[in-house]
This record gives sequence, structure tokens and C-alpha cells, in this order.
Amino acid sequence: MKLGLENITTLLKELGSPEKGFPKVQIAGTNGKGSVCAFLDSIFISSGIRTGRYTSPHLVSINERIKIAGEDISDEVFARIATLIRDSSEKLLAEGKLKYLPTFFEQVTAVALIAFAEVGVELAILETGLGGRFDATTAAKAEIVAITPIDLDHQEYLGETLTEIAAEKAAIIRKGVRAVIAEQKPEAMAVIDSALSDNRVLPDRTASITSNTEAINLRTTFRSKKAVYEDIRLGLNGDHQIENAKTAILLAEVLQDNFNITQQNIVRGLENANHPGRLEFDSGILFDGAHNLAGTKALAQYLTANNDKPVTMIFGVMKDKNISAMAKMLFPVAKDLILTPVSNPRAADPMEILKFVNVQEKVTIAASAADALSTALKISAENLIVVTGSLYLVGEVKKLLNN
Repeated sequence: MKLGLENITTLLKELGSPEKGFPKVQIAGTNGKGSVCAFLDSIFISSGIRTGRYTSPHLVSINERIKIAGEDISDEVFARIATLIRDSSEKLLAEGKLKYLPTFFEQVTAVALIAFAEVGVELAILETGLGGRFDATTAAKAEIVAITPIDLDHQEYLGETLTEIAAEKAAIIRKGVRAVIAEQKPEAMAVIDSALSDNRVLPDRTASITSNTEAINLRTTFRSKKAVYEDIRLGLNGDHQIENAKTAILLAEVLQDNFNITQQNIVRGLENANHPGRLEFDSGILFDGAHNLAGTKALAQYLTANNDKPVTMIFGVMKDKNISAMAKMLFPVAKDLILTPVSNPRAADPMEILKFVNVQEKVTIAASAADALSTALKISAENLIVVTGSLYLVGEVKKLLNN
């Protein structure tokens, strides 16, 4: 990983500046970025408007990162564009115009932007990979930006405090942009407000939208300054999705200035949204890549409020995460706990995770994700299997099911 905009800017210029061919929305934050992208993309698809959506990470196939009108990019198109970018990168490096070969994320970002330009998308929705200030997506210079709730994560790159992390993410706010800001912790909001003031940007805030959810059928009504969106059952699970839906609603309302998006399009888009690996049921298994404290808390709350079955939890995590705090929130929810390594050099050893388990009698150590899944399926047909701790683990288990 090499954070910075110089390389990606040089590469995009060499490729003909594909990012200039369409309007863009960039979404940064700690939690909810991908969900907001999914909601907004679904709204535009419901409106019959051709979008490009760029998100990360992928679960099973790299093609998942780049969607056009809701469909993954094809192998053929991805390979062709990636080859072009590799050749251009090597040429620029040989000429001394690049300091280093563009990173994986920089190259995939360029693939997305070229793919969007080639098919003539009407809007690109870009999920920030890490931070904001030096993220490759920021080089696209989106006209509209959004910041979802900010929390502690990736401290080794973004800073140890919420204030430092917020400063990295708030850097996507520039003069002339439209900005949508989700509700934040006070320390983060103070940094965002400073960035808004410095750039003379008057934001749209999700605090301006009220919501009311019926406890019985989980249908929510949203009231913004523009409209009332009644009796919606969100396509994405979890109470935390209400804030993400508010962010998507405000973005859609801002974009109504340039696109024909009806109130019904917004309702239908919120209901039809899909975001794999985030409180997603697949083959009777609940997948949630809760990989930080906010995500872990949301999963624990969801299971407590919405599940009456014993939980068999498959858990694998990266060693740079706050495993102790994650364990304290999640492990008490599980009747049976299966700890597994993840196929990633950053993965934590299950024996290290075991130190954070209070009731070790309920724990099984698996040699791999495949063994963990096999063990979980044998424990009890009545249990709810939950796969969590890392999106990498979610992807591994999904791949096993697909095979």
C-alpha cells in the first residue's frame, strides 16, 4: 500500500483522463460506505439511469468491485482494460514519470473509470478505499461527496484518534462540491464542520431527515425537507441501515437537480438494495464482515433483537484489529464458537484469538475455513450459523458454498 494521489493522477492523465467523462459521487467514512453505494445504485437502477459502481473489497471475484447498471464487469472487459493499464504503467515507470508501479487498488480504480467511460455511464458511484485524502478514488474529483459515520479503524494508516481519522476522510471535501454528511460523534463532526467551513461548502445533513420504524414489521417512514417516503422495508438488514438510507436519500435528492428521479424510484431503490456479505442470509447462513468495533456492535445488536436460534459462530479476523473488544461484544452471543485462520498474511492465529474467550469449553479450533464450515454444519441443524470477523473470511466461505 502506498497512499498518495501523484501516481494515480499521472496514470489517469496518460489514459486520457477517463474520469472527466461523467459526473461522480464519492463516498467516504468508516462504516456504511458500501451500503450507501448499494442504496444509491439501486435508486438509480429503479430510475432507469445507467450507473457505474466501484466498491471494495470483493468477496469471491474481483469483478464484483466494478458494476455497470447493476451487473459485474465481464472477465473479457476487465482483462482487456487491465492489460492496457499494466502496459501504460510499465511505460510510465520506464520513462521516469512514475515513482513506482501503481498499486493494486490504483490499477483497479483505473480499470473502473475506463470501463465507465467506455460504456458512457450517466453517473459513477465511487466508494473510498481507505481514508480519503490520499485514496485513489479522490483523484477522480467527484462533484458530490458523502461522509458516512466515522469510527476507529485502520489506525496504522489514518491515525490513532477519531480526530485524526476524521481529518483524513474530511479531506474529500473541496471547494465547489455538494456534500452530504451523516450523523457523527462530536469529535468527528467538529473536524468535518471545519473542512466544510474552510471550503465554503453548505452541506446537506442526515440530521434533517426524521425516521419512524414500526417494531412489528420493521417498516420505516422517512421524512426529509422534500418528501415523505412511507412504509419502506429496507433491502439491507440492521437498524444501522436507517442512517445509511438517510444518506442515500439525501444524495438522491441532491441529484434530482440533474436527473429524473421520482419519489417512487427512491422508495423502490431502498427496498431492492443488495449488499453481499453485510447481514446477508445465503444458504441459511448469516454472513456479516463485521471487521471493526462499529460493525461488531451492529451485528451483536441485530442477533440479539432478531434471532431466537442458538448461534454457531465461525470467527476469523485480521491481527491488527481490536480483537479483545470485538470478542467482548460478539462471543457472548454464540452458543458454539469456531475459530479459524483466514487466508491472508494479516490474519490472526486462532490460538491468539482463544485468549479472549471466557468460556473456552464452547470453542473449536478449525484448521481452515473449509474445516470450520464442515464443523458448523455438523453441530446442529437448528442453529443459526454466523460467519463474521472479516470480509476475507466471508469471501472464503461463500466461495466454498459456490463450489
